Amino acid sequence: MKGEKALAWVAFAIVCVVWGTTYLAIRIAIETIPPLLMTGARFTIGGAVILLFARFRGEAIPRDFRTLANLAFVGFLMVGIGNLAVVWAEQWVPSGMAALLVATAPFWMAMLQLMRRDGERLDLRGSLGIAAGFLGVVLLVTPRSAGASFGQQFMIGALAIQLGAIAWQIGSLRSKYSLKDVPLLSSAALQMLFGGAIVLVAGVIIGEVPRLHFNPRTLGAFLYLTIAGSIIAYSAYIYALAHLPTAQTSLHAYINPVVAVILGWLILSESMTWTSIVAMGVILAGVALVQTAKIRTRAVDSGQAVARA
Repeated sequence: MKGEKALAWVAFAIVCVVWGTTYLAIRIAIETIPPLLMTGARFTIGGAVILLFARFRGEAIPRDFRTLANLAFVGFLMVGIGNLAVVWAEQWVPSGMAALLVATAPFWMAMLQLMRRDGERLDLRGSLGIAAGFLGVVLLVTPRSAGASFGQQFMIGALAIQLGAIAWQIGSLRSKYSLKDVPLLSSAALQMLFGGAIVLVAGVIIGEVPRLHFNPRTLGAFLYLTIAGSIIAYSAYIYALAHLPTAQTSLHAYINPVVAVILGWLILSESMTWTSIVAMGVILAGVALVQTAKIRTRAVDSGQAVARA
């Protein structure tokens, strides 16, 4: 048992570091790989590998049309809109800022829950957390924070990330309530596989193939995203989730953006102003308030965020 607990903490450390580095890897990969083809290929490959692993473990693979249609729709929301929005936006939004904008996802989840008749209700602390988080976003997208990156395309990219975050959370809710009987690995693998395939086909249709080419730098980033980001870190998250309390595994949401900001500053020379540092602190403080708030009605399913890998 002690060995399993120690290994779980190692797995958790992998999640904290690797998921934080994926924003940098995305920024590098799209230097020569068009956004849709990069996203589609990454998740199609990752989903196929994890599906084979799930099958090897003996998990049942759903075959009925309704369940497969639900999986495809959730995959479209989470991969085809949620993840793709980040990749597309990083053409103009620095990787560290993209990670901080993605960190607002718990706010959107809380607001979507408020719209459900049987959804969860936040107390005053949670409401203050949402207000603080969006204040941090406002600070983050100002010229003083964005520096040379600030402009019309930067603002459109920042907005796209927020729309992607909403789509991601809608997909998470649908997965929680409509796919709860599907085995965890099989569910996430098929969501990745369907979502990746949809984006891959869309990339071919809109003519991204002629713009596709690799160099050692972008190929390495793509392989890193596929192997480390999608397959290894996802498996590590599954293991950590099974052997550590959910409250501890959720801490990666605070660590990933910090890793992304520091790496973007060190490797890509992305600007880090005092305003952006303050904005980061305000956003993460808001996330902390929301995640520690007292929630009325049913508790959030601990497996809800797993497919985000």
